[in-house]
Formats: sequence, structure tokens, C-alpha cells
Amino acid sequence: MDATDEQDPGTRPRTAADATVGALGELAVLARVTRRLPSGSPLLGPGDDCAVVAAPDGRFVVTTDMMVHGPDFRWAWSSPEDVGWKAAVTNLSDVAAMGAVPSGLVVAMAAPQETPVTVLEGIADGFRLAIEALAPGIGVVGGDLSTSATFSLTVTAFGDLGGRAPVVRSGAQPGDVLAVSGELGPAARGLARLFRDGVDDAGEPDADRVRASGADTDPDVGRQRRPVPPIADGPLAAAAGATAMLDLSDGLAIDAGRLARASGVTLELDVEPALDPVALHGGEDHGLLATFPPGASLPGGFRRIGVVRAREADHGVDLVRGGGAVPTTGWDPYADWDGAAG
Repeated sequence: MDATDEQDPGTRPRTAADATVGALGELAVLARVTRRLPSGSPLLGPGDDCAVVAAPDGRFVVTTDMMVHGPDFRWAWSSPEDVGWKAAVTNLSDVAAMGAVPSGLVVAMAAPQETPVTVLEGIADGFRLAIEALAPGIGVVGGDLSTSATFSLTVTAFGDLGGRAPVVRSGAQPGDVLAVSGELGPAARGLARLFRDGVDDAGEPDADRVRASGADTDPDVGRQRRPVPPIADGPLAAAAGATAMLDLSDGLAIDAGRLARASGVTLELDVEPALDPVALHGGEDHGLLATFPPGASLPGGFRRIGVVRAREADHGVDLVRGGGAVPTTGWDPYADWDGAAG
């Protein structure tokens, strides 16, 4: 689906209050969007060429993530508020995965000329709601607006390490406990339902089919639209001595493989509790996967799911369970998206 499809917000009936971004111009659009965003407490916020944020111990973490209409979201399946929420939390969870506390966001949006400005306002509302729920006190400290045939949204997030070293992927040691915080599977189940019940006869995303099927009220669809990652558990894990950590954006198995390769170890999943294929290979829940020293008390919502083993030098594998290798597969934007669903 592109900017001219009937489900796109850019083609919805307009009122005087629903002017397009092309009709209003950048300054007016910017004014309408920024007044809806939380400002936080930067040393210098929006209005100059750069924002100024504090880095109390001279270090900070920074990450960026894109959401493009088609591979990353569909207007037929998500509201502008959903898109803003998801764009915020996917970046906040990366900050948390380093053991840092989020300190600010920078947002860039490129929208087709015919996009109603209320769509951008709705995205701003989604940012505000996500920040209030998961990272209260921070703000959107700057950004940019542009135009494009395809709607895209890019967010950069900053985080404060609080004087601690960052928790990286390469620190896991044999004997460490493998633990996870957050949900495993609902976002992927929600996406599967949207592909099953939220498309028309040609397989294109269809908002009417979503409503008629009842998918709108499915909690899993809700988690696909608005994941709720355990942001506060990242700094708690760092304080508890986590040796390695990463955000589960693409699925437990594929992300566990990344941690295993970075650390040069093998991760062994416990046989119980059982993890179904969706929990193993589904993505977009944005939980946290971490390793802790033996005997450490697991903080926050972390729960044990396995152990770290030494890697065999010649034929070591990344992830095993019950004596067998687990395929480290999950979401890959190049391998898994051919444009058919967009």
C-alpha cells in the first residue's frame, strides 16, 4: 500500500481543521506538532540548530531506528497514535538494553504532501503517551520535517549511563544465567492475525476487514500496535551486575544468536517452561535478554530461561535446547518482506 491507496490517511476526507502538510507549510506544521510533544528538561530544547542535553559522567548512549510505511507499519492496521507509540518504544528499549536511562528523543518525519496534518499530530500524541507510560520526564528535544512519496519516521534516542559502564552483548561468560524480561510472542501473534483477518481478497491490508473480524479488540493485535517493553528493567539489570544484554526486537532465537556470537559462547535454553515457535522466533515485543553471574538475584521482571555454556571451538552452535540446536531465525527486513504486504 502506498500514499495513494484508499486506506491511507492522505486520502481521507478533509475539513478546514484537517489541512494537508503541503497546504500548511513547514512552519505551521511544526508548530502544530511540537505543541503536542513533551519537552522534558534539556539544557536547550527545540528552536536552535541543535539541542543540548546533559551527559553527567561525560558518556551517553545513542541509537536510531526507522519506521517506513510498508515494511514497518500499515495505515490500514495502525492509527497515527499507534505509529508514534511504536516508534518511541523501539528506541527506548534499545537505550534500556545498554543499561541506560532514556534522556531524550529526536524525531524526523517525511510525509507525502497530501498527508493531513492531523496524522502528524496523532503521531506526536503517540510519542507523548509512550513517554508518559514508559519514560516519564524525558522529551522530544528536536527533529526535522520533510516530504516523500512514502511516509517514513526516524527516531534517535539518547540515554544516561548513570556513571556505570554500558552493558554490551559481548560480556556473557560460561556459567552465567540467561534471563528475559517482557513478553514473548504476542506481537508476532498479533501480526499473524492481521495478515490472516485484516486483508482484502487480493491480500492487501484492509481496515474494514480488521474491524469486521474483531482483530481490533485482540490483545495480541494491541501488542503488535503498541508493544510495552520493560524499559525500567534495563538500568535495574545493569545495577544487578548483568554481564550482557540486548533488546529482543527481531525474536528471541535470532537475538540470542547475536548475543552468543558476540560473546563467543553457546546459550542453552531450559527445557521447561516450554517456548513455542512464536515465542522463539516472533519479534517486536521488545523485551530484554540478559545474562547474570551465577547466584545473582534477578531484578525487576527478569526470569530465568537458560544458562551460558562454553562454546566448542571447532563446531560450536549459538543456541541449543534439550541437546539439539535451535535455528537462530527471526525477523529480517530484507529476507522477510517482498513488498506484497505493504
